[in-house]
Amino acid sequence: MNNPWRTLASRVVYSNAWIRVREDQVIRPDGAQGVYGVVEIRPSVGIVAINERDEMVLVGQWRYPHGKLTWEIPRGGSHEGETEMLAVARRELREETGVEAQCWESLGATDVNNGVTTDTEHLFLATGLTLHAPRHDPEEQIAIRWLAFETALEMTMRGEFPECCTALAILKLGLMRRRNP
Repeated sequence: MNNPWRTLASRVVYSNAWIRVREDQVIRPDGAQGVYGVVEIRPSVGIVAINERDEMVLVGQWRYPHGKLTWEIPRGGSHEGETEMLAVARRELREETGVEAQCWESLGATDVNNGVTTDTEHLFLATGLTLHAPRHDPEEQIAIRWLAFETALEMTMRGEFPECCTALAILKLGLMRRRNP
């Protein structure tokens, strides 16, 4: 399918260290003029880190936009100029949980809320873990817990992980295990 949208003009209406909000003047697919808002976010990562007891590490964080604590896989965004997502994943796992991994496998990437944002999250499986002290960013307050992978899979099926990348990564790994036990 060819792109039915045409961009006439574009301007940045807001920017901070994590996001940039762009407003585009467009010709819509129906031929009428309109405005399309885009939230530009640098690529991000999410990591399913599994220890030798088949437990995965989860981080609990207060999510301001939703006003609640959620448990998620370790996740985070790339910094300006970072293009190697595996290096970003290694950094984020160590910062948030203190965990380092010897073995890494890609679980693919997913576009997050692709009607509004440019965020693509790259998902990884990390194994061969060693534990160290976490090094949280100053704005982070993170709790850490370990959960049996099968329990996490069941919780995902019950909708107990509302964050989409966490749910997707757990389901993908569960399906991979089913296909290759």
